[in-house]
This record gives sequence, C-alpha cells and structure tokens, in this order.
Amino acid sequence: MRAGAGVSVPVRVRPGAGRTRVGGRHEGPHGPALIIAVGAPAVDGKATEAVRKALAAALGVRPGEVSLRLGATSRDKVFTVTAPAAEWERRLTGLRDGDCDV
Repeated sequence: MRAGAGVSVPVRVRPGAGRTRVGGRHEGPHGPALIIAVGAPAVDGKATEAVRKALAAALGVRPGEVSLRLGATSRDKVFTVTAPAAEWERRLTGLRDGDCDV
C-alpha cells in the first residue's frame, strides 16, 4: 500500500518469541499484515524497535529506511519503508507466503 513518501507495510507483532522470525499473513485491521515474531518483550517500545530492525533485515534495507507510522502500543502496526521499492517489494510478497529467520 503506497502512502506519500514511502510504502506502508502492515505488521502483526508476536513479542516474547523464542527467536526472531518474519513471515506469514494475518488479516489485521490495516489489511493483510506481515507477521513478525521477536524475542523482545512488549515493554517500553522494545518489541517495536526489534520489529523495525527485523523488517529492515528481511527486506534488505537499512533500518533507518523503516519507521513506525501507526500502532505504537498495539500488536497491529503500520511501518513506512522509504527505500526504493524495486527489490524489497518482491521480498515482502514472498515473506507473506512463507517465513525466514532474521
């Protein structure tokens, strides 16, 4: 989903996981969301920051090119990716269909 100066990526967060994993699809309130599991707890923004970094790694972009747009205190978040979209949008489609360790 495109939005202004970047592309919006809806995400469903699973904090407190045994390992970081990116992949799968969740029908969330912001549309089809990518599922990201992180080991960080859902306390003081730790899980959100871990998800931001995991999303960047999975898409092959710099963490600075991924920012939280909506859902600071929710498991359903929307991140904005400002990197050029040619390659990472294909990766995103693949991640929704499967998963990978990050």
